[in-house]
Amino acid sequence: MTAKEPAIHACFDPNTSTWQYVVACPVTKSAVIIDPVLDFDPARNTISTSTADGILSLVREQGYSVQRLLETHVHADHLTAAKYLQTRLAEETGHRPEICIGRRIKGVQERFGKRYGVPEEEWEGAFDVLLEDDEVFKLGELEVKAVHLPGHTPDHLGYLIGENIFCGDSLFNPDVGSARCDFPGGSTKALYQSAHKLLSLPPTTKIYTGHDYPPSDTRDTPQPFATVADQRAHNKHLKEGTSEEEFVRWRNERDATLAEPRLIHQALQINIRAGALPREQEGGRLLHVPIKVEGGKVW
Repeated sequence: MTAKEPAIHACFDPNTSTWQYVVACPVTKSAVIIDPVLDFDPARNTISTSTADGILSLVREQGYSVQRLLETHVHADHLTAAKYLQTRLAEETGHRPEICIGRRIKGVQERFGKRYGVPEEEWEGAFDVLLEDDEVFKLGELEVKAVHLPGHTPDHLGYLIGENIFCGDSLFNPDVGSARCDFPGGSTKALYQSAHKLLSLPPTTKIYTGHDYPPSDTRDTPQPFATVADQRAHNKHLKEGTSEEEFVRWRNERDATLAEPRLIHQALQINIRAGALPREQEGGRLLHVPIKVEGGKVW
């Protein structure tokens, strides 16, 4: 038996509307975990691991050997569980899976490390592997290709495995549309080009998204993917015939009205560390949260 397509387990986190994926070679049981979530309660400022522990349970039940933990980008809306999973898997199996992200991550780390006062030693070398554009690596009898998909963020990658691409926050399901581009380094023009890179894949290719926000007037259940054919025909922002000028104008106008993600400050500080916690110091483990003064008065 030779593997042609992976086994895919889509795990939805309702608190952050995030899709996480365990993807495995069905022959060798080698697996990767894509964009895992670490739970954070902003009301109590507490981190917990129930969602990540659920992924660990799935891995055990399926008998998978996790080779790599793949991040599509530095998320601004949830904390990554990559470092936690790496630690637990190493303890349980003796094998330490590598945490991987795109090669442009250093610029993102420098930007947000400086913004939040994160010591360089806490983010330098946080990721084990920095993937090149179009780099290919083995997953058992399958191959994984890293595809650069900038726009939402400059470092953004998708992962092509068989006839499936895990596109992170590049493209959402057809009735949701596309991701925002107003974060530092984001670009509506780049996202348009990335979307068309995805839509140029064979029509039966499944595009697995990083989030889903089901519109209540059409459906109530989150879905992890839509085919390229469905996206071309029905994507509300990028369906066939949508010009770059039209998309850029609409996306920029829309992004100007959006509030910042609820967990942006906590997420960015943890995620540039690949999910590692801040070092212990007097007062505990600390994250910096900016404040704003109404009316511009400072005293």
